[in-house]
Amino acid sequence: MSQHHPALSDRGTLLALLDRWVTRGWLKELDRTFAEFLVQECPDAPPLLLLAAALTSHQLGRGHLCLDLAETLNVPDLALSLPPEGDGLEDLPPLPSQVLAELSTDEWAAALAHPQLVGHGHGVTPLVAESVGHDANITTRLYLRRYWQHEQDIRHSISARLETAASNPDDFATPLDALFPRATDIDWQRQACALAARSPFAVITGGPGTGKTTTVVKLLALLQSHALKQAGRALRIRLAAPTGKAAARLNASIAAQVENLMLDGLSEDPQRLRDAIPSEVVTLHRLLGSRPDTRRLQHNAQSPLALDMLVVDEASMVDVEMMAALLKALPNQARLVLLGDKDQLASVEAGAVLGDLCRRAEGGHYLPETAAWLRTATGQSLPNDVIDANGLNLDQVVMMLRVSHRFDASSGIGQLAKAVNAGAPDAARRILNQGFPDLVGLSLSADDATTGKRLEQLVVEGSAHKAGNAAKGYRHYLDVMLRTRPAHQAAGTPDMNIDGNVSHSNANDGNLVWDDWARRVLHAHGSFQLLCALRRGPWGVEGLNIRIRQALSRSGWLPGWTAEVSEETWYPGRPVLITRNDYGLGLMNGDIGITLALPDPEHARGTTLRVAFPATDGSDRIRWVLPARLRDVETVFAMTVHKSQGSEFEHTALVLPNAPNPILTRELVYTGITRARHWLTLVENGHGILDQAITRRVIRASGLNWEPSLFPS
Repeated sequence: MSQHHPALSDRGTLLALLDRWVTRGWLKELDRTFAEFLVQECPDAPPLLLLAAALTSHQLGRGHLCLDLAETLNVPDLALSLPPEGDGLEDLPPLPSQVLAELSTDEWAAALAHPQLVGHGHGVTPLVAESVGHDANITTRLYLRRYWQHEQDIRHSISARLETAASNPDDFATPLDALFPRATDIDWQRQACALAARSPFAVITGGPGTGKTTTVVKLLALLQSHALKQAGRALRIRLAAPTGKAAARLNASIAAQVENLMLDGLSEDPQRLRDAIPSEVVTLHRLLGSRPDTRRLQHNAQSPLALDMLVVDEASMVDVEMMAALLKALPNQARLVLLGDKDQLASVEAGAVLGDLCRRAEGGHYLPETAAWLRTATGQSLPNDVIDANGLNLDQVVMMLRVSHRFDASSGIGQLAKAVNAGAPDAARRILNQGFPDLVGLSLSADDATTGKRLEQLVVEGSAHKAGNAAKGYRHYLDVMLRTRPAHQAAGTPDMNIDGNVSHSNANDGNLVWDDWARRVLHAHGSFQLLCALRRGPWGVEGLNIRIRQALSRSGWLPGWTAEVSEETWYPGRPVLITRNDYGLGLMNGDIGITLALPDPEHARGTTLRVAFPATDGSDRIRWVLPARLRDVETVFAMTVHKSQGSEFEHTALVLPNAPNPILTRELVYTGITRARHWLTLVENGHGILDQAITRRVIRASGLNWEPSLFPS
């Protein structure tokens, strides 16, 4: 070991190095504390094991389920959070690439042979090691035990469902013809509906506008019509999403689609069938009965959910811990359908379950017998390039929707998203500069004296897209707030109960006037949103929120005194984002509200501030909350791309940072682009940043990433 860094042979030197990494922001204090805990438990723990343990803990905070030793030695500096936002270059501690130089995978793996700390399967050790691969390509993955167990639970639950045959309608062609019009070209929605109806577990993936929700609504109609005919009762179906915002959006979408479904050819009693298709969507936390300040859930293997089928939308946002809990709480005979975009950012927490399950979705890999069954069921033949005699079991239940009904050939947003997904920076640059009417590229320079004005014009006024389409900025919702505010003496004001919520005891009073006003303001606010990659720095959420508030103040759309207030100050027009579920107030992580000035019932000419949130139950009610009741909130003039998942905005401005950062990836750029419904402004602050991001993929280390042994044929 003499040729290696001293920290790899001396525990004290290693812990001192970890301290320096923590001070620098490269490692979390929690990660260093975990290594110290292992030393307390086993003073003979080798430094290489302690280093691996600290890095494994750190990987969880970066979304990985485990530490892949070979991959870490291949690119050592990616094992830490390098570089932290705002980090300087003075007095740098040794980098992982320096510490791990000359170390082999075999040496590192050998140091993990400590039975008190590292197990190789079920047991009580804090760490679990797995050797994976074949011949010369064997590597070791190191897990914290809890996350190894989550992965095992997911693997076993899905495998069991793949081995279970579901009961299917005897005749698929007739009901599918009633739900889907016949088409010359292959109808991927029709194929997905048939495939999902065939199995107790199915995944439907696709980009924005490909019809995931439309497909699942028709799937529910198909399965409910069969249940009503065969059993005389409807299936117990629940719909869920990871966040309150995603749940509310799916709620509204499904309710509208169910209402417009043509069911005459599917049932002799269309209204009964329509009533059997649920439209209420809840968050996964509410579905499972989460309890504040604990990991315990009301529903689990001992107390399963009372349902026959569960549909989970925006499944890319579901982390491994939540997915494991969900599968445990699902009755063995219940169907599970996951919907989501495999190319979006994965969950903020550890794991990328949907991405792992859909890793081969592009190629299809359907067995010839699956293709033959689909041909009989749908009347359409799959393309030859998606048929594979060596397809895996999991391939047979995953369907990718491939036609966007939102972005066509004339859409710059759609073309840019496609180029980013393909990892083609040159094509993305051509599209960005091609003059599409829905796409504008805005280049800013730190040396450009007009940079501040150009950014201010974007966030306040919006931007003039081609063909005369004026994409709105934040002045639009503030104008609606000021221009449409009811007269101060309007009859009635929202009466707050003790919890700070509106009391709607009298639907005929003037409360409705203020509710209508809040609805207009909230709707207008959805016209524009600025997204960014980072939280810190001048081009992160913290810096941009201040700059945007000051710009709106200078331009007169916010009161002048707001230019110098702190970020925690409340003022009319302040948009806020809930950052943690608050079941007492009925607000979920991701909900957005607007601060509004209402008449003060105790002072004739005075006003009082309340925050208006849209209801998440599919209704158009407004939930009014006292600002003092809101603890986990932040101003949301600028929002991270991660927080924007499950949302759409008429005009989205995506701001890229002015320096490379590991968080800036292809998935992040794609997710930001596809939040735009009608217009996108892409703001660049550094030359080549977009190109670098497009060529950098997120591959989260896990054991669900398509090893053939996991889901074999």
